[in-house]
Amino acid sequence: TGAISSLQRQTEIQESELRRIRSEKELLQKQLREREVQLQAVSDKFCSLTEEQRQEEVVVMMEEENRNFQQVVTEQESQLAEQNKLISELQGTITQLQAEVVSTRLHLLKQKQAQKEIQSQLEALQHKELQTRVALEVISSKFERYRNKIIQATFSVEGIEDPQTELTDDEVLEAMQKIINERTEFQQRLKNRGSR
Repeated sequence: TGAISSLQRQTEIQESELRRIRSEKELLQKQLREREVQLQAVSDKFCSLTEEQRQEEVVVMMEEENRNFQQVVTEQESQLAEQNKLISELQGTITQLQAEVVSTRLHLLKQKQAQKEIQSQLEALQHKELQTRVALEVISSKFERYRNKIIQATFSVEGIEDPQTELTDDEVLEAMQKIINERTEFQQRLKNRGSR
C-alpha cells in the first residue's frame, strides 16, 4: 500500500508538471499571436503614409520588426520543441508509473490470495491435529483399560503374587508369558498321562 501511494504521488507530481508545461506552451503561443497582431498593426499604419514615406519607413521598420520577429519565432519554436520533448518524456513516465501501480496492486492481490490459502491450510491442519488428539486420547484410554484388564486377569491367577509397585509393560508380558508356559506345560502333562 505504501508503494502504491508513493507511485500515485509521483504520478500526480508528473501530471502537475505536465499541466504547467502545457500552460507555458499556451502562453508562448498567445505571445506569438500577439506579435502577429502587432506586426499587422504596423503594417496597417504604414498603409496610411505617403508612398515615399511608406517605402522608407516600411523598409527600415519592417527589417527591424522582421529581425525581432524572426528571433522571437526562433526562440519560441526552440522552447516549444523542448516542451514537446519534455511533455513526451513526462507522458512516458506517467505511463510507466501507472503500469507500476497496476503491477503492485496485482502483486498485493496475489499475496492476499496466497495468505488466504495458507490460512485455510493452517485451519485445516489445526482441525486435523485436534481430531488426531481426540483419537489419540480415545486410543490411549482404550489401551489403558485393556492393559488394566490384562494385569487384573494375569495377577488373579492362583500362584501369582499381586504386584507391590506399578508394573512396566515388560513385567506384565513376562508374567503373562509365565502363565502361558505353565498352562502349556500342564496341558502337555495331561496329554502324556492320557496317552499312557
